[in-house]
Amino acid sequence: MNQQGRVAPASRWIVGGAAEEAPLRLYCFPHAGGSAAEYLRWGRRMPGVRVYAIQLPGRATRFGEPAVTSMDALVGALLEEEFTGPYAFFGHSMGSLVAYELTCALRDAGRRLPERLVVSSGPAPDVPRNRTGVHRLPDDELLSAVNGRHNGIPPEVLEHPELRAMATAGLRADYTVLEEYEWRGHAPLPVPLTALAGDGETALTEGDKLTGWARHTTRGPVEVRTFSGGHFYLREQETEVVQQTLAELLGAKAGSGSR
Repeated sequence: MNQQGRVAPASRWIVGGAAEEAPLRLYCFPHAGGSAAEYLRWGRRMPGVRVYAIQLPGRATRFGEPAVTSMDALVGALLEEEFTGPYAFFGHSMGSLVAYELTCALRDAGRRLPERLVVSSGPAPDVPRNRTGVHRLPDDELLSAVNGRHNGIPPEVLEHPELRAMATAGLRADYTVLEEYEWRGHAPLPVPLTALAGDGETALTEGDKLTGWARHTTRGPVEVRTFSGGHFYLREQETEVVQQTLAELLGAKAGSGSR
């Protein structure tokens, strides 16, 4: 935020990969505590797609900026970005919820919508949130709780005091967003939707937490795909995830004239 307490314009939030133009742009929204770097390397493996990633404040190159702790503030800042030309959204975990809410806001503002929304390892937005108060825990307990759930924090981060502090700051902000989120009954989106998850995420794949995304699109049926692995299956199966996502995106681009 700046000195007046406003969130920085979204143009500071978008990190671009390779400079070459492409027929389709993909904007990637990271998981809680995540950064843009994890997704930018996808650009080298997605011919025909130019990959961008969202870099939230309070981490990586923006560590010196105050983190944002509400969905409204995140979406309000991102809504200032001009999403021009054919584009798609990919969101992992918390990122799936941010990408969904931003798409709803773009629709409400009469703006161009993504050709496809790809949500990964995130329950449908109308599913009741798990409000366990993780964001209020002391630092060590917060890290332990998050790592116990998803096992996604690298050992070198846990072993280094400064890296632990940096990780904790981003996670606390993002879990505040997640645990205080309230779905506001948005109408289904006129956007094709793909839902991805690891086959080890049984709490997500059993029941309708993942398939429930079908309630939020008028362009169904929703494509539901699972990959070998847990919550961070996309690290373990990156090649397969990138290839299948690329096929989905190029298929969306081919059909973009129908909307």
